[in-house]
Amino acid sequence: MKKQVIRIGTRDSELALWQAKKVQNLLQEAGYSTELKPVKSTGDLNLDQPLYEFGITGIFTKTLDIALVNGDIDIAVHSMKDVPTALPKNVVEAAVLPRANTADILIHKGLDFLDNEGVIATGSLRRKSQWLNRYPKHEVENLRGNVNTRLQKLKDNAWNGAIFAAAGLERINLKPDNHISLDWMIPAPAQGAMLVVTKEENQFCRTALQELNHKSTALEVFVERQFLKTLEGGCTAPIGALAKIENDVLSLRAGLYSLDGKEKFEIHEQTSIEQVENFGKLCAEKVLDQGGHSLMKSLREIL
Repeated sequence: MKKQVIRIGTRDSELALWQAKKVQNLLQEAGYSTELKPVKSTGDLNLDQPLYEFGITGIFTKTLDIALVNGDIDIAVHSMKDVPTALPKNVVEAAVLPRANTADILIHKGLDFLDNEGVIATGSLRRKSQWLNRYPKHEVENLRGNVNTRLQKLKDNAWNGAIFAAAGLERINLKPDNHISLDWMIPAPAQGAMLVVTKEENQFCRTALQELNHKSTALEVFVERQFLKTLEGGCTAPIGALAKIENDVLSLRAGLYSLDGKEKFEIHEQTSIEQVENFGKLCAEKVLDQGGHSLMKSLREIL
């Protein structure tokens, strides 16, 4: 074991701890000493208020960012879709782990409601917007909390269903049989990916984490997050993006949606992996030119 102990910061939910332990195991297999340091985030503490009402991006990452900058932890493990496109000063992306399932899924109490009136729950404006675009007769209730809390709330309420990220449920073995994959719904940028960050000057941790970085996943999420950043949408804006690499070709499905689901601007473009440097930006500019510019302006006034 290498002498320096790497202190791993994480939220204290079951899923966040699973992700941190995954990184811990990989580092320990590579010969590094580690210690887990769980903390509660503001996003976990306030479960009644919709995320966008906090008025800041990175609600789930801010507490860990502060602990990292203050030197209380050496690295932080995040669900990458929660991470703002602009990291704090002197904090860098050190590793993107191999991606899990990118899909959104609907956990339901029967599917008869799909063609009629119904109520589904989600705390994500992206999911709400795409759902209402497809099912305009439905109502969408706000659903907050960690995975376990949200599953319990679905049981306790008369909703027809609720939308979850497949990856989170699969990681902690909670995906029930009564679900369908929403393959038509474009996921959040970087959904299914885990990000590990550290301070720029921490060469020891940067070297250690370099061994964990998965290059193709890192490239896919780079394009998705560049698309998000160009639209100037924070983590709460109704923006979806999914890049996939196959045979040295990267394809991107991405979209921007109005809150009521009545407007959507989607693209599906491809490029070679040698040409990806500005690909997300170019795709976002196409969406803006299609009419997305005025929609983003109105979204910024609301959010």
